[in-house]
Amino acid sequence: MTKRERVMRMSVEQPLWRALAGYRVLTMIYAVGLFAAAHDEFARPWLAAGFFAVLVVWTLVTLPKVASAAACTKRFLTADLTLALTGILLTPVADAHERVQAGGPTLPSIWTAGSVLAFAIKGGWRWAALASTLVAVANLIERGGPARDTVHNVILVWVASIAIGYVVEVARASERTLARALEIEAATRERERLARDIHDSVLQVLAMVQRRGAVIGGEAAELGRLAGEQEVALRTLVSGGLVPVSRVSEDAAQGAVVRAVEQDEDDVDDRPVDLRALLAPFADALVSLAEPGAPVLLAPAAAREVAAAVGAALDNVRKHAGEQARAWILVEDEPDEVIVTVRDDGPGIPEGRLAQAEGEGRLGVALSIRGRLRDLGGSAELVSVPGQGTEVELKVPKETQNVNDPRGKAEQR
Repeated sequence: MTKRERVMRMSVEQPLWRALAGYRVLTMIYAVGLFAAAHDEFARPWLAAGFFAVLVVWTLVTLPKVASAAACTKRFLTADLTLALTGILLTPVADAHERVQAGGPTLPSIWTAGSVLAFAIKGGWRWAALASTLVAVANLIERGGPARDTVHNVILVWVASIAIGYVVEVARASERTLARALEIEAATRERERLARDIHDSVLQVLAMVQRRGAVIGGEAAELGRLAGEQEVALRTLVSGGLVPVSRVSEDAAQGAVVRAVEQDEDDVDDRPVDLRALLAPFADALVSLAEPGAPVLLAPAAAREVAAAVGAALDNVRKHAGEQARAWILVEDEPDEVIVTVRDDGPGIPEGRLAQAEGEGRLGVALSIRGRLRDLGGSAELVSVPGQGTEVELKVPKETQNVNDPRGKAEQR
């Protein structure tokens, strides 16, 4: 069984970069169209034509630069804004003075806003404020003073760019928070899985060594005492956490990134498994198994988890009700769910004992039984009356066994 790293990428700003690329192309066409419609009115049309030739080539060649935050470097942003400012300052030289004073458009026109928006998406509202301020100064110089329409346009670009920059910063913070939450969820689920495995194997062995050592006495008693100490330490570790959760990173090109290790899907046999075959080994002189005559089919992972939960319930019977306690396993195959009931004739569980055991790190019911069924989208109900035994009812929905899969539709690599 192999493992592979699964990468989930979340980037709410990526659509903004795609929109910016389209905006730059459309505004370039618009600016060229304005010049073509009024080129006869320009004082130096050849100068304007040269600028637009550079603008068209620059816009098309640099489209990959506005594809992501990683590609949009500071050097590109500086050159792009420089081109926009140059076009604004060239306007009174290339265009007629009357058109400039009448409030005619600058050479780059609204293409300039694309440069400012690139600053906003890349660096947030502070970068946007800097770029829009430089554009404002250039517009005031171009008009020769703070005309009403110029001030109006400057304030509009300034407010819009800062607002977009702020939204981008909030979106990035939300990405990191969501990525952190997903990573904590994945780590918690992995911790619970490991805790179940440890409870079903290592802790059971240590507990048995402790009990047998106390009965045998001598050196075995000392060995049992040491085993008991290790059991307590391991239970504390299991209940406190086994998996570090600070593994969220941020990729400038793709947004927040969550990495998790999972079993390679190529190694998983997804053919349904007959649950009866997995429960049959539990039947013996003290454990009776009642099952349907037809196969009880579940997904392999679900069937294994249900069988493990049944095994944990029987371990609890032997541990708390005694080695000679009898137990009964009943399997019911309903149309929408599979129900497995484990009942014993032991003394039952005193009220409050389960909560106390969980607080002491004894997580047999909390993790090995309820935790397994919760991960399958099912439930585990425990009914115990002192002096009348204990009954554990496990329910597994047939259609929602992957309900807690945290991957969703995240992009995988």
